[in-house]
Formats: sequence, structure tokens, C-alpha cells
Amino acid sequence: MGRLIVFEGIDGSGKSTQFKMLCERLEAEGRDFRRLVFPQYSEPSSAPLRMYLAGEFGNRPEDVNAYAASTFFAVDRFASYNKVWKDYYQGGGIMMADRYTTSNAVHQASKLPDGEREEFFAWLDHFEYTLLGLPKPDAVFYMDVPVETAVGQLRRREGATNTKGDIHESDTGYLRKCHECAAAASEYFGWTKINCTRDGTMRSVEDIHEEIYNLLKEVL
Repeated sequence: MGRLIVFEGIDGSGKSTQFKMLCERLEAEGRDFRRLVFPQYSEPSSAPLRMYLAGEFGNRPEDVNAYAASTFFAVDRFASYNKVWKDYYQGGGIMMADRYTTSNAVHQASKLPDGEREEFFAWLDHFEYTLLGLPKPDAVFYMDVPVETAVGQLRRREGATNTKGDIHESDTGYLRKCHECAAAASEYFGWTKINCTRDGTMRSVEDIHEEIYNLLKEVL
């Protein structure tokens, strides 16, 4: 098999920026790899999750339970794997992913009380990796950012682009729960935690990038 590297974090954590920077550096070095960005909004497989995020099943994330919502995102990944990158990956290729199965652990577990989250993590692991046959990541870089910082970045982005966030991004209380779940999932699954702040201040994107790049070299 190949290698699967995943970037994860709550909305507004800067993971997409770090993902882009790392991919551009690997390309400049001539490294052979492919990139993935989930969800795949332009693909038919994302139709249920687009309806969910647009609020067609309810205006709050909690209006669709954790297990049902997880299946929407999982089907999108199943379609991508089997249609697009399975052969390349199984032939030894390197896959870089902005979000993956890990996002269900962060976003959907937040709908459950503390005592039920580990049971959900176990179900998710079995559902996506065993029943659906999706490959497990070789490394997950979890971008840990305080909720207040992430929310500030989201609101600035919405203002700059004159857009409104989806039902996940618009609910600050929900994002706070996601942050709690991300910490729990990181511990449960053994993700590599990237502390994006130092002494209460956000680190520069270049500083964070260098840490991730050096960690990636160890994985590859």
C-alpha cells in the first residue's frame, strides 16, 4: 500500500492553508503524490451532505444525529476512493488529504454526551475502515487552535468573501464542542497534535509549516 496523510482541525483552524503550503512544497521538490479535499462538493456523491450542511434537514447540526450525518460524509469518501484513487494508493502512491474520516470524529461526536463519544469513535472506526473498506491514515496532523481564534478567522473570511458559513461554521457553541471532541479523538486515535499557538499567540504560518514538513519527512 501507499501512504495516506491527513490534515484535520475544526473550521477556522488554518488546516487548509497548511495543506496547500505543504502540497506546493512537495510539488516543488518533484515528489509524486496526489491530493484530496473532502467533502467533494462538485461530485454527485456529496448530495446528501450538501443538503445537510445547507440546513435542508434542520437549521442546527443537532437536527441530524451523529450516526446518520456520518454516513453522508462516509459515502462521499467511499465513492472517491473506489472511483479515483484506489489503484494509485494500492500501487504505493502517496495521498495527501484535507479532511478525511477523521472529520466525522471531530464534528459528529460533538452531538453526543461525553460518556458516549468513545463508543462512537469505535463505531466510526469499524464502519469506515472495516465495513466500507477505506484505508486508515498513516498520519493525521491535527491543527489545535483555540475556539475563539478559529471563530475570529471564520468571521473575517465571511466578511472578506461576503459569504455566510454553513450550519457547522455558523454555530459557535457547536464549534466549541467540536474542539472538545477533536482533543478526545486525537488522544483516542493517536493523531499528531500541532499546537498552533504559543504563549497565547498564534504562531506564524511559516513556523507551523516547518514543523509539519519535518514531521512528514519522518512518515515518508
